[in-house]
Amino acid sequence: MSDEHLIEHRIDSQELFKGHFLHAFRDTVRLPSGGTATREFVTHPGAVMIIPLLDDGRLLMERQYRYPMQQVMLEFPAGKLDAAELVLDCARRELREETGYTATHWAHAGVMHPVISYSTEFIDIWFARGLTAGPRALDVGEHLDVLAMDTQDFFAACQQGLITDSKTLAGALWLQNHLNGQWPLQWQADQHTAP
Repeated sequence: MSDEHLIEHRIDSQELFKGHFLHAFRDTVRLPSGGTATREFVTHPGAVMIIPLLDDGRLLMERQYRYPMQQVMLEFPAGKLDAAELVLDCARRELREETGYTATHWAHAGVMHPVISYSTEFIDIWFARGLTAGPRALDVGEHLDVLAMDTQDFFAACQQGLITDSKTLAGALWLQNHLNGQWPLQWQADQHTAP
């Protein structure tokens, strides 16, 4: 089935803002009906999120102050892609930098688009296991706590609204379906860390 009756075509584009990693635009588009409208959106380089599974069954989580929300959020480790960086390389780097852990095995879960109405951002979701602790290498200005959390407590925190971060909630869906055997993962050994 064709989607042409839904597609909007750009007529004009105006740059509104260019920051360190966000870039905002206001485009004029031709609607499928023939009329015009404006669309404001932010481009984003993309990111990864890691669901780290400890050998004892607990999850590796982070607590981090998120300035736009003005609160500390409980979430899975994540971070944005560097220019031309492969998603698995980014996942490996972010896990090590933020938590100090490395993984012997990785499994790609999927991709999510957290804010499709106003951003091009995508988040690649990865599972990691065979974790080994090591030193962290936080970015300058980055402050976060790392903690191990029982899966039952994690799902309860999601249900009770204590975890509201969209990528972590999407990760909860993947985790729940992985644990109950409905969404199997294709694990691969990490050539950088596996024996």
